[in-house]
Amino acid sequence: MRVAVASDHAGFSLKREIVDLLRREGYETLDLGTQSDDPVDYPEFALRVGQALSSGEADRGILICGSGVGVSVAANKIPGIRAGLCHDTYSAHQGVEHDDMNVLVMGARVIGSELARELAETFLRARFSGEPRHVRRSEKVREIEELYMKKL
Repeated sequence: MRVAVASDHAGFSLKREIVDLLRREGYETLDLGTQSDDPVDYPEFALRVGQALSSGEADRGILICGSGVGVSVAANKIPGIRAGLCHDTYSAHQGVEHDDMNVLVMGARVIGSELARELAETFLRARFSGEPRHVRRSEKVREIEELYMKKL
């Protein structure tokens, strides 16, 4: 599995830990920045991960900022991206299994390193269930996205 990972300056340190973990676990990992804790704008990094998924360069994404809210909002503006802000392992796997979440978002100022590692591993092990009720609901989400894309 190919995983695109990015953060803003607030998530830089945690992103480094997650990238190292994923590489040790054998994931093909794309580190899409930032590369320091110098201030940057989070939408740029959400866009990088979204583009990696949209182009097929990555299968899943992980985004990290201070709270997780900013990159989550930005990523979910990209068609086809289903980013979920998770601070517990249940949400990290349930978001994939039921909602076909393809981007895990974490807040570096909200959770610690150990929980972040557990969330990343849980997210990447999870698979969409394909149950009819979840497929139906995911399709309805795609229909909403398409409705508003047509208006652009």
